[in-house]
Amino acid sequence: MIRQAKGKTPRRPPPKKPHSNQKDPVGVYCRVRPLGAEDNECCIEVISSSTIQLHAPEGFKTNRNGEYKETQYSFKKVFGVSVSQKELFEHVAKPLVDDLIHGKNGLLFTYGVTGSGKTFTMTGSPGHGGLLPRSLDMIFNSIGTYQAKRYIFKTDDKNGMEVQNEVDALLERQRRENNLPVPKTPSSRQKLDPEIADMIKPEEAYKAVGVDEDSSYSVFVSYIEIYNNYIYDLLEETQEDAIKPKWNGGGTPVRQNTEFIPPQSKILREDQNHNMYVAGCMEIEVKSAEEAFQVFWRGQKKRKVANTCLNRESSRSHSVLIIKLAQAPLDADGDKILQDKNQVTVSQLCLVDLAGSERTGRTGAEGTRIREAGNINQSLLNLRTCIEILRENQMCGTNRMVPYRDSKVTHLFKNYFDGEGKVKMIVCVNPKADDYEETLLVMRFAEMTQEVEVARPVDRPICGFTPGRRHRNQAFKEELSRKLEERGGPVDRDVPSVISHLVLNLPPLPSSELTDPHDDITLPRLIEALQNRHRIRQMMIDEYSKAAHTMKSMLQELDCNLNSNNNFIHEQNGKLAEKDKIIQNNKAEIERLDKKTKMQEHKIDILQKTAKIYEDDKRSLQQELETREQRLQRELSDKRRMEQRMHGVVTDTQLKWEKECDRRVNAKQLEMQNKLWVKDEKLKQLKAIVTESKTSGRPDPPQRQTQPKRPSREERLPAKRSASPSPLPTATPVRPLHRRSRSAGGEKWVDHKPSSSMDLGTVLQPVIPNAIQVSAPSEKALSKCDRYVLTHQEVASDGEIQTKLIKGEVIKTRGGGQAVQFTDIETLKQELTTVPSRKRKSSEGKPSNGDQTDGAWTDVETRCSVAMEMRAGSNMGPGYEHHGITKRRKP
Repeated sequence: MIRQAKGKTPRRPPPKKPHSNQKDPVGVYCRVRPLGAEDNECCIEVISSSTIQLHAPEGFKTNRNGEYKETQYSFKKVFGVSVSQKELFEHVAKPLVDDLIHGKNGLLFTYGVTGSGKTFTMTGSPGHGGLLPRSLDMIFNSIGTYQAKRYIFKTDDKNGMEVQNEVDALLERQRRENNLPVPKTPSSRQKLDPEIADMIKPEEAYKAVGVDEDSSYSVFVSYIEIYNNYIYDLLEETQEDAIKPKWNGGGTPVRQNTEFIPPQSKILREDQNHNMYVAGCMEIEVKSAEEAFQVFWRGQKKRKVANTCLNRESSRSHSVLIIKLAQAPLDADGDKILQDKNQVTVSQLCLVDLAGSERTGRTGAEGTRIREAGNINQSLLNLRTCIEILRENQMCGTNRMVPYRDSKVTHLFKNYFDGEGKVKMIVCVNPKADDYEETLLVMRFAEMTQEVEVARPVDRPICGFTPGRRHRNQAFKEELSRKLEERGGPVDRDVPSVISHLVLNLPPLPSSELTDPHDDITLPRLIEALQNRHRIRQMMIDEYSKAAHTMKSMLQELDCNLNSNNNFIHEQNGKLAEKDKIIQNNKAEIERLDKKTKMQEHKIDILQKTAKIYEDDKRSLQQELETREQRLQRELSDKRRMEQRMHGVVTDTQLKWEKECDRRVNAKQLEMQNKLWVKDEKLKQLKAIVTESKTSGRPDPPQRQTQPKRPSREERLPAKRSASPSPLPTATPVRPLHRRSRSAGGEKWVDHKPSSSMDLGTVLQPVIPNAIQVSAPSEKALSKCDRYVLTHQEVASDGEIQTKLIKGEVIKTRGGGQAVQFTDIETLKQELTTVPSRKRKSSEGKPSNGDQTDGAWTDVETRCSVAMEMRAGSNMGPGYEHHGITKRRKP
């Protein structure tokens, strides 16, 4: 068995696109309510007619530094606390009412936190009527004389409007009046509710300009509320009893159980023009502003309100008053409404009072109130989300789907944002400090909403009938009545009455009563009267025939002119169609360029913001660099000053200690020379004794050394030198611990002895064969030799003078010169022979007296344990002092 293929559901035609490519931004206005008597701190300041400034209240930190941050927000217009309801209506709602009368749609809604004055702005109070009663008053002031009779316009329950003739309208009116249990008095005689009486003063009435006089109008109102995301009709007669159980005729409940029947909610549908409407919603035709406002107030009493901690009468639902204006042109005679449904124009104005956003922690809501607040906040969040996505699609050129269906509020008004009418929003704010955080969120949403653009609605098509038909028809009727009054006839507009009046204008017939068969007077008189009437009738027929012929020729001429005009109009329409195509192409190109321009502007804004961030970073880094450079300069200058100061201190200290050392060395040298002189005297005496004891046995040996004489004071003074004090008279060279020098070979040496070297008078002297002695090295001397030795004298750590022989090899350089590479160092030391072998402890201090014979010098074993060595290739130069490592002695 072959299963038949299922047919696909036909795709719904796309929504109707507006023909106008011009767009207008959403008009956002701000109204500041007065500060309450119990509130002391104000957080909103009106700076100008379009700007307000928010001040953070005390104790509220707006950034991480804890500083107060003031923000400014701009609107199309800002209304302060002293602005009246009349001025607010003139700037905001009056243009929407003008558009409504001229066949265009409009949407006006109030937005703000709870207790910010939204309901007062929309409804008002006695003597201070809000936007809603003023809009109704302006509508009926403008169309009052052009209204159609009741039930001429009839809704078709599909968001459309039908036109009935006067007979059907009369029957409909009689049927509805018969169905009413109590006949109603005319609306003008109804007694108004005292709560809504005197809403508008007579001097504050407005009237639209440019109303089409050749059309008939009729106004319909409907009032709904969106409660917990469900739509309820506030004008239903059973709405107030919706929570009561239904009972049947026997007095028992319809349901088996005892649970209550919830209110019947309405659903949203889409009409043939893809406009959203509330299905099954009552639309009441009203004929005056008082009747319309009475209907509104009847539904207002059924609206959900509750008492919270922030508002005594807090709205728990979003209310929507829909004002529909149906208008249809008159026929060619200007007497009756044209019976053509396609010629009926329906425009509507939606006045929305949104419930205020609130925080349950502040309102103290519990149970049902928490659920209501959650649904209110969720619907407002969906509204913000739709506005944000619309703004992103328009500014960035994206095509994200706008989630209108997530909430009944956005789903109902999605056509307005798609270009079916103007959209305006009044942001109501409370300046008290407790609402600062919620007000800040409202301001951000208002700022974002101003950037959304809505397509401008197109003008309705112009009817082809001659304008001024109503006025001409009224003038004709007035002239006909005047003529009939002049002739003494009845003032009746019916054709039979006019004919009877014309018949009565003929000459009256004479009396035709015959009393005598031979009466020759009555019949000739009657015949003459009939002939006279026949002649008059023939004259009237001739006049009417002539007038008819003239009218026929005029009509034929008018038909010819009309045909020529129609041909001309057809040609002009063809040209206009071509021009329209060109205009549409140009508009499409302009729209594409506008979108591209917006995209580029958006990119430019991003680049400018990025460049600004980079410039700020660059500026901050430059400032930081300059600060660090200044600090570094200060540190360098401080360092130079410190170096100069320390250099001066070191120089002064060095000079001081040099003078002190010279003084101590001279004193010590003088003391030692005196001791040596005493010892020499003792030795002379001992030698004399020994010599005398040996004279008998053997001859005297040759004297090797003359007896020293005691030097004079000038001789005892040390000679001036740069490195160390004058050496002692006798010295014993110390055997070095390194390898034997190769200076005895056949190599030529350069013996460099500076002129400042002192002759120590030691027995052992370094003798270098084949040596050229110089006091300063020269290139000529170095070129003739292979080896180099430098004699250097310095004061050792024990205060004695030591001699260093620094040896090196002469190497020829690549440039043709000579260089010396030092390879070895030999050290020669001398000490007194009278020094005892006792070691001096390093911890011993300087003796109190001048005698320093014991412990002043170390023994030979300790001194021989110190060795100095310089390896080949070392970079150590002459005059550099090395301290050897003390060898560990065996225990």
